[in-house]
This record gives sequence, C-alpha cells and structure tokens, in this order.
Amino acid sequence: MGLINAAKNQFRSVLQWDGPQEWEIFRRYEKRNDEIKNLSKLVLQPGQGCIFTYEGTVKSIFSEPGIYDIETDNRPFITTLKKLVNYFESDHKTGLWFYRTAEIVNIRWGTRLPITYNDPVYGFPVNLRAYGNFSMAITDPEGFFTRVVAGTARYYAYDLQELLLSRISQPIGSFLANARFTYADVDANLEHIAREAAIKTAPEFQHFGFKLLDFRIEGSSFDEETNRRIASISDIQADVKSAQLAGVSFDELQKMIAMREAARNPSGAGAGMIMALNLNAAAQPVQQSSIKIKLKELKELHEEGLLDDEEFKSKKEELLKQL
Repeated sequence: MGLINAAKNQFRSVLQWDGPQEWEIFRRYEKRNDEIKNLSKLVLQPGQGCIFTYEGTVKSIFSEPGIYDIETDNRPFITTLKKLVNYFESDHKTGLWFYRTAEIVNIRWGTRLPITYNDPVYGFPVNLRAYGNFSMAITDPEGFFTRVVAGTARYYAYDLQELLLSRISQPIGSFLANARFTYADVDANLEHIAREAAIKTAPEFQHFGFKLLDFRIEGSSFDEETNRRIASISDIQADVKSAQLAGVSFDELQKMIAMREAARNPSGAGAGMIMALNLNAAAQPVQQSSIKIKLKELKELHEEGLLDDEEFKSKKEELLKQL
C-alpha cells in the first residue's frame, strides 16, 4: 500500500487550492510526499492567485484564474516554474502560496485598549472604546506576503485586526481632538470619524500591500470613570440652569435642594438639617425686632436727658452694626 501511494503521489498532475475557508487569505500548498516537479497543471479558481518562492525568494506571482499546463504554457509564472523545477531536490526549497484576490468584506473589529484624547469642552482626558467592521483587498501580493504573512502557513482576515487597530487608533484620537468633538458629539459623527481615519491611514496600509475598501465604526462607549466625571459636571450645569429659570442664585437653589432632600429623610441627619435651616431662618426676624426695640428705648433715654449726645451716638452705632 505504501508503494502504491508513493507512486500515485509521484504522478499527481493537478496543483490547486483545496477547500479555501471563508476568512482565509493565504495558504501554503502542503501535500505530504508530493513533488512539485511532478505536477503538470496549475488550477486557479476565480478570486484566487498564487505566489511561487524558491529558497526564500519570491520568484513569480500568478493573479489570474485559469488552468495552466506546466509542460506547454508559456506564461511568465509557468515558464519560471518549469525552469526551476528541474533543480528541485524536494519541496522544502520551494513554496507555493495560494492567496485571495477577491474582496474580503465585513471583518469585525473592536478596540482592546481605549483610545484616549483630551475632551475639548470638559478639558480632561477621556477614554473611548469603539467597534465596527472593515472590508479589504490585497493590492500588492508580494508586499503583503513579505511584510504581513511572512511565511505563515495559513493567514486569515481576522489576523489583520491587531495590525489595523495599532495603526488606526492614533489617527482616530488625533482627529477627535482636532475636530473639537466633545463627549456628546462622538456618536453623531461616527461615520465622519471613520472616513477621516481611513483616509489618514490609507498610505500606511498600502505599504503593507492591501487597501481598506470600507471602514466603519458602528458604536462607541466611554469608560466608567469618564462617564462618572461628566455626569457630575452635567448635574451642576443642570442646577445652574434651573437656578436661572427659577430666578434665584445658585447658592439659594442648593439650599432649597438640601431642604428637599432632608424632607425626604425626616429622621436623623435630615431632621437636624431641617431644624438648623428653620432656626436660622426664624432667628433673623427675631433678632431684627429686638434691635429695633433697643433703639427706641435708647432714643427715649437720650430725650429724657439720661444719655448725652456722645453716649447716644456710640450706643446707636453698636446696635446698628448688629443688623
């Protein structure tokens, strides 16, 4: 049985990408005991290409679908293959990588680490997380192969997520700061932010051999600390606005709010707060009434000659200061 299988492998005649998976971008051709020099046909389906390497160097790239006869076809890729296979001792010196030429769409992405930038309105750093999807296509197979795949036997579209996020997070943060988008403006401008980030990073992705056909931010969220700080500021702003509408000062409004909260908790600290506020409010008119009485008595004493002018003036000033 072993001899029969070995003989079959020596006379294999077709080289093709068997069962490409949904998110697969690159796959090395690996068949145990197969010798590339014995293959007579190369088969590429629509949306597929092939890279041929010899001793670690890219020798040819084939990017059009079709069936190519290694024995007779005179196309550059096949011609190179025919010339070099005669020198192969085994397929360990050679490599054949099938790759996807078709567009790959709806690849999911999400930030592992938050994007930090200074909020232009609130004036402190905020931490933004985002998620969405992107679509891409390989525009430079050799560049993508040498700079990204780097000889990996299989490479998938979702393997690009880390590369994408490491390059696109900084432009998003810079754009948010420069565009003066505050906390409340982000969700309404997600499409604009995504478009600008894709434009700013296009040259860098082109260097890696692929192009973003579409980049979308579907949603965003801020971390708990950012939400807490902004909620606190928003509460104060709402109170200031309420005071303006009510025609009272902010301090007066705060006292009213304190009394309202205390009224909801009539026992303990709440009761003490209400009592203090009531006593303070009641003490003022009582004190004023007492001073008026003393002033009248002081005037009567002066008129009866019991106090001279200097004494009357001095005592009067003391009482007036208490008002």
